[in-house]
This record gives sequence, structure tokens and C-alpha cells, in this order.
Amino acid sequence: MPMPEFTLPLGDPAFVRDPYPLLARLRGETAAFRDPALGRVFLTRYEDIAALLRDRRFGRSVLHRYTRDELGWPPPDPRQANFDAFNGNHLLDSEPPKHTRLRSLVGLAFTPRRVEGLSGRIEAILAAQLAGLGDGFDLVTDYAEPLPVTVIAELLGVPPEERAMLRPWSAAIVRLYEPTYTPQEQDEAERAVLDFSALLRDLARRRRSEPQDDLITALVQAEQEGDRLSERELIDTCILLLNAGHEASVNGLTAGVLALLREREQWKRLVEAAPREDSLPLFRTAVEELLRFDTPLPLFERYVLDDLTLHGEELHPGEKIGLLYASGNRDPRRFGDPDRLMLTRDPNPHLTFGLGTHYCLGAPLARLELALSLRALVRTFPGLRLEDPGADPEYVGGFVIRGLRRLEVVPG
Repeated sequence: MPMPEFTLPLGDPAFVRDPYPLLARLRGETAAFRDPALGRVFLTRYEDIAALLRDRRFGRSVLHRYTRDELGWPPPDPRQANFDAFNGNHLLDSEPPKHTRLRSLVGLAFTPRRVEGLSGRIEAILAAQLAGLGDGFDLVTDYAEPLPVTVIAELLGVPPEERAMLRPWSAAIVRLYEPTYTPQEQDEAERAVLDFSALLRDLARRRRSEPQDDLITALVQAEQEGDRLSERELIDTCILLLNAGHEASVNGLTAGVLALLREREQWKRLVEAAPREDSLPLFRTAVEELLRFDTPLPLFERYVLDDLTLHGEELHPGEKIGLLYASGNRDPRRFGDPDRLMLTRDPNPHLTFGLGTHYCLGAPLARLELALSLRALVRTFPGLRLEDPGADPEYVGGFVIRGLRRLEVVPG
């Protein structure tokens, strides 16, 4: 029996705003479908997505195994040559043994101890941000966006006077991860990769002669069995850390707060707990549920690496598989009452940070930022509410990087 066909309305603002009813219908009808418009097979259910993430017959890259000619692909687009070079060189889109080598070297510098040591600095940044907020503010630009950019910039060692473009560069680069994009967005991503690389190349060269207590210095010095990161690998790793860490943190916090302000009883639970010194574990658990309930990165992809059959469909190397994390995270086969926000849900094996070889390296930092950001916000503005509860939120970008454009709130 052939796999059913369905075209996901990824460009429809109504779908981006609330994809869950359609995803629930698709998930109930079929475990997999082919999208003829996007040329991909999509998986809808948790068990299949989780299994594929651990299956070595699929990968983030395919060009480590086959040439473009062997795959029947056209030549690469010269208009995004620098973006493609960056994308093919960092650890997110590489496969073993390259991925193993890069992750091992980066792990020497990006340690749990270094991440947990940021707690005090994160809380100081949050306190300064909250002190500057007035009677009403945009949670996205005034609160959620500055923290992860500041933290990753400080972690890397980017001087304050050179940070202004980090957020715009990140936004331009990640736009090319959507299934469709415009020539203008292509140009903007190319320029962002070039400018970001120039900044990091200069910093890396300075750190070689003048080491500092920062991640760029640690990456420059990271060595295992005589192996070091090349300059290009170091630069692309730093760009990836900013892009990945920023998008997940900003979109996770803003979508989470929106969900909480719509579910006042859940918000009140956090308000009651927030003043306590021992409240952070509750906020950490709440963050896991918020990341499951409204997934900030709803769609990831893998390439088929071997001839295989998936749900009765014959697939061949180079074909793309879309993994609907947002659907898997609401799958009633894995989560009880999945459309209900339950801040103390435990266990909570959501898919948001991936699984297997490509499990998110920055997950500990994202979790720490989100828990501390949410607690500081609740402590400072316990009566926080939406400025216009009846308004439909507007999302920027597409479905792969799904984030609120604005979220106007008042202290209450």
C-alpha cells in the first residue's frame, strides 16, 4: 500500500500559529506521509521519530557517503557557497567519524562545569534587564532576546562593542534552514556568514597570542591525542553555538510564557513557589514541560543513507525525512493527556533536544537559561498578563525556526 500524500501548509500563518490540531489529525491517521510539494517523507509519531534519531541508516549529512552526481543532485548554488561551506563543516551537520572528532574536541571546552558556573552571571544579567522594564513591554525583544546573546557572547569572549550584529547575523543564517526561502534571504545569509566569520577569525588569532578565560581560548587550546580544531572548524563551531543556543532559548521562553499566561492556574503555581530558595528544581521541571508542550524547533530533518523500506515505502540515499518533533511531543501513545500543560510532568522524555548521536550539545546551557529566566520573571512580575488576551500572536520566520515576533505583556 503506497504511503499517503499530504502537503503541509508550512507557509500558512494560521498553521504556524497553531499547528497542533492538524498535526493531531495527521498523527491519528498515519505514522508517515509523503509531501509531494516539499519532496519529503514526514514522520508524525514519537516512537518512529525516536527510533529514526538513533538509526545509523539516516544522517544529518549524506555527502560524506555519496557525491552529488551519484545522488542525481544539481551542482551547488553559488549564491550560498559560504553558507553551504559553514553548514557542511560544523558538528550539527556532520556524521562520524568527523562528528565524533568535532564533538569530542568541543566537549573539552564546553563542559558542564563551565555551564553551571554561569548561573551567577545569568542572574545578574536578568536582574539588570528586569530593572529596566516599565509598565508594559515586549517579552521577546525586551527580555527573551538579550540574555542568550549576551551569555553566549560572554562565554565565547566576544567584546561588548562587537556584539551588536550577533542577533541579526543569527536570524539571517537560520532562515536558510526553512524548506523554502527567497533570493534576498540567501544573500543576507551569505553576508552574515562572511561577516560573522571575519569577527571570529580575528578573535581566534588574538586569543592564540593573548589567551583569556573564555570559550574561544578554550577551543583554540582544545587538543586530544595531538588533534586540534582547524581555524575554519573553530569559527563554524562558534557560529553554530550562537545560532542554536539563541533560537532555542528565545523561542522556548516566549512560547512557554505565552502558554502559562493562558493557563493562569499553572502560572500561579510558579508564583507561589518562586520566592523560595529551593524553587529552581520546580522551574527546571516546568521548563521541560514547556519545551514539550509548544516545541520551539518543531521540525528537524535527516537524509536517507542506505536503500531501505520505511512504512512500506522504498527510500533511497539522498532522500529527506522530516521529523515532526512538535507532533511527537504531543503523541498520546507516549504522553498522558498530551494537550494539557502539566508543569510537574515526570518523566518527560520530549524530543526537543533530539536523541542519539546528535543530541544537542548546548542543552544544559539552554535549560539553565530558561529556568533562571522564567524564575526571575515570575519573581519580579507575579501579576504578569497579556496586554491583549484575545489577540492572535504573530510568528516570525517559518515552521523550522518557529518564534513569536512580539509578545506584549503588562506587569498586572
